[in-house]
Amino acid sequence: MSWWGKVVGGAFGFMVGGPLGALLGAALGHNLDKGLKGLDREEELDPGDRERVQTAFFTATFSVMGHVAKVDGQVSADEIALAQSVMDEMALAPNLRQTAMRLFTEGKSPNFPLDDVLDQFKRECHRRNTLLQMFVEIQIQAAYADGQIDSIEEELLLHICDRLGISKFIYHRLEQMIAAQRGFNGGGRRQRGAPPTQPQGLSLKDAYAILNIPPDANDGDVKKAYRRLLSQHHPDKLVAKGLPEEMMKMATRKTHDIRKAYEKVKESRKL
Repeated sequence: MSWWGKVVGGAFGFMVGGPLGALLGAALGHNLDKGLKGLDREEELDPGDRERVQTAFFTATFSVMGHVAKVDGQVSADEIALAQSVMDEMALAPNLRQTAMRLFTEGKSPNFPLDDVLDQFKRECHRRNTLLQMFVEIQIQAAYADGQIDSIEEELLLHICDRLGISKFIYHRLEQMIAAQRGFNGGGRRQRGAPPTQPQGLSLKDAYAILNIPPDANDGDVKKAYRRLLSQHHPDKLVAKGLPEEMMKMATRKTHDIRKAYEKVKESRKL
């Protein structure tokens, strides 16, 4: 049974407690909330349980996304559309989509316990850097929903990274990669409120940014970067580590962009 099937079925044995459990309980209703509050850390299953990590990832993703959307003062139509587009890409069933939107709303609350949520999420992921970076990539995409990342949004994203143990250097590499992917897929930088741009084709500059390498990298480093990124974003590997199955399509799109970027660089270098 999937992680969501167990949540709906009331299989509390594998569930997370703490702030993530409270958020999910609030999103799903009072009865589940009562069940979650009754869990002690000692009663939970082994920390490596995949379904538990998937539950934590889903809960943290949409609640923190709501917090990121709200940090600049108000949640724009673009930011709501971004959350909905993530749900569309995940092909969420109606009840799961409703839960995701409720979590997004919970994240907008002025009392949202961001640091507690991030600390628990990091523990639940057991410091699996590929999962943590995938989470940060989604939050950067959320900040880009209205066309740009404001200084207050960047400050929040850097705080999220610091709390998760991700360096400022890695954050900037991820931000550059996502900005390049947005340009390639028709969501490039634009003025706030302006309509999304059309896909413009992959430039060589963006291809290097997606691969996270400088244009003067040698051929060997290009190949290493490509293989490393492909391995990090491989959908099956991410799901095995705790990425919810519903997010496989997002990971698949990222691997598609990585392959396209590598092809572009290979073509320019005649490899």
